[in-house]
Amino acid sequence: MTIHVICEICGCCKLMTNKSIMIQGTGSHVGKSILVCALCRILKQYGYKVAPFKAQNMALNSFVTKDGKEIGRAQVAQAEAAGIEPVVEMNPILLKPTGDCGSQVIVMGKPIGNMTAKEYYQKKSDFISIIKDAYDKLKSQFDVIVIEGAGSPAEINLKDGDIVNMGMAEMASAPVLLVTDIDRGGAFAWIVGTLELLTASERNKVKGIVFNKFRGDKSILKPGLEMLENRINKPVVGVIPYMHNLGIDDEDSVSLEYIGGKQMRSQDSEKLRLNPKTFSNLLHSAFSIQPIIDIVVIKLPRISNFTDFNMFTYEKDVRVRFVDRAESIGEPDLLIIPGTKNTIGDLTYLRERGIFGEIIERSRQGTMIIGICGGYQMLGRQINDPYHVESLEDSIQGLGLLETTTTFAREKQTYQVKARMLEHKNLFPVDGELAGYEIHMGETTYNGNKSVRPFARITERAGETVEILDGCVSANGNVIGTYIHGIFDNDEFRSKLIDYLRLKKGLYASNGYHVNSQNIKDRRYNELADIVRRNMDMNIIYNILNLSKFVTI
Repeated sequence: MTIHVICEICGCCKLMTNKSIMIQGTGSHVGKSILVCALCRILKQYGYKVAPFKAQNMALNSFVTKDGKEIGRAQVAQAEAAGIEPVVEMNPILLKPTGDCGSQVIVMGKPIGNMTAKEYYQKKSDFISIIKDAYDKLKSQFDVIVIEGAGSPAEINLKDGDIVNMGMAEMASAPVLLVTDIDRGGAFAWIVGTLELLTASERNKVKGIVFNKFRGDKSILKPGLEMLENRINKPVVGVIPYMHNLGIDDEDSVSLEYIGGKQMRSQDSEKLRLNPKTFSNLLHSAFSIQPIIDIVVIKLPRISNFTDFNMFTYEKDVRVRFVDRAESIGEPDLLIIPGTKNTIGDLTYLRERGIFGEIIERSRQGTMIIGICGGYQMLGRQINDPYHVESLEDSIQGLGLLETTTTFAREKQTYQVKARMLEHKNLFPVDGELAGYEIHMGETTYNGNKSVRPFARITERAGETVEILDGCVSANGNVIGTYIHGIFDNDEFRSKLIDYLRLKKGLYASNGYHVNSQNIKDRRYNELADIVRRNMDMNIIYNILNLSKFVTI
């Protein structure tokens, strides 16, 4: 297939065929996902139809596509950067860890069962044709595919039957950029060691090196880059600076670190450690006498979809704290129990850490409590697991803050949904439609209590009109449970909730000042693209892709 793309900036004609480029890393969390995101937005800005792809993803942070398929959240962010609708082909294999040794295996968006690591690797070769079909479908529809690897291609114990790094590069005939995290230290050795552990043909696939998360004066780095290029005979195509507070959805909750009662990414905590002035400014802000709405999210061991709360961090006078100790909860204005891959296991964790009792006490003292998905299930009287979907326990007592009981079924429900919040005497009204998605295996009922008030009415599931009650609200309106992930991305609901908390605290409403979530996302993707474009030799990238000469903005 031949495609003519006209550059909107200069009007030049670029002749191209389907191409792909792959981003691999010297290890986990070096910035592969973010670089894929950046390249997707850059290529989109220049008129190309581009799509992301990751053959196998291990993450608890997932999303549901329009047709009810579950994929990794990182590929959703990359699709948003590319300006396209996320589809299951972008992430055909998703592994959701259920413990230290096993994962739920999701193939083309649907779970096929739980497997230990050994069981999965014994069956991994069975997935090759599925991965190839997914990739080929995308390739037939898009000009460029930006492929993301996983971990490192130099994991010698995992190289046999590899389907996500060099095995995928071979399948797609994709040139590779190798990314490393210079902030951790040892990046030069990491690159040389990674290349040394590759075969000659694999090394030949690596067309360039990218240093990520660099701080300071690049001129100091130049002698080292020249020495490295001479040693490995490959160009360094970019040195990307440390990007603070970019706000793009992360793949795993490992990226969350906290300091001074403020939610932030790992790069922010490092920035504070190195910059006393910034640290002082943050402490002044965090403990300012100005009105601040304090939101605590319980950091569960198997927390899922932690990006549900990202939009709060952009709101004026709102701070978000992820907390895993009872003594750190304090007296927040809102306490959120998030989703989890193992509701029973994480509920047991809350008991063991004393958080269980503290949540109940906070509710008694008037703190508003909201549970999302697994967090909603925890708020009820009891959770039953008759088929031992999550554990060997038949049942476990919940927090008892809602008159509900949850029973786990064998089948997982995954839907994009639209809903209407019901009217509640002690809550704020929301007139507009709510949008989000469901991912759960539990069915929650109201224990025959006719006084219980559902939270919302789902009006659409996977594009079909329905009438299904969702969630539960306590009589005083102070405890809310819902299965709808992404509820806080709805601007009207989030802004009404914040103003409700302000008024409850005796403060004035925010006079209509609230952020627009879509504008925020678009701005962040554009900022990311600008930073990467300025710090990478995009002419080399276009040459690697065999595209026409890159046109500088």
